[in-house]
Amino acid sequence: MASFPPDQFDELPADLARVGAHRAPPRRGRGWIRFAWAALATGVLIAAGLFGLSRIDPNFKIDLPGSSGSASAIPSASTTPTAAAITDPTKVPAGLALSISVLNGSATNGLQDKAGDVIKAGGWPNPARANATERIEKTTVIYYRSADYEGVARGLAALLGVAVDVKLSDAFLGAPVTVVLGDDYTPQ
Repeated sequence: MASFPPDQFDELPADLARVGAHRAPPRRGRGWIRFAWAALATGVLIAAGLFGLSRIDPNFKIDLPGSSGSASAIPSASTTPTAAAITDPTKVPAGLALSISVLNGSATNGLQDKAGDVIKAGGWPNPARANATERIEKTTVIYYRSADYEGVARGLAALLGVAVDVKLSDAFLGAPVTVVLGDDYTPQ
């Protein structure tokens, strides 16, 4: 085996803690930098997820402490009449994306189907029908989401033939107009 005479590269200073020809000792603080980047990425992903959830589900809201927002846990409702009843479904403005829900809040089974049939027979869009979460309502109430739907809600009240309350409310976001039947509703 050949031997070579020692040269300048064979003598290494004793204070270097090298392993291999190209490795230097790791710099101090590199772990904290990685941790900071991971924490930043986690925060960005959480914020993006919450923003996406707020766009998908309108009921999702985050109340921050100290914010001056007027959000409340109780849905706002108003009974002040401002629009005339629209009793003819063909008179509904074309740009209004109208859908109707009928919820049975009374103790009588199947009432939502009977009221839904009356609404459909009146020429209105076929309403979605279901039982309400609680079946203890005494009076029938028609909720509408915005002032654009107030005339429709009043027209449905006239069609159903009961002295119902018509209220502006954001409690039911499934359809712009929601009929909640109470014990006072009797099918015609």
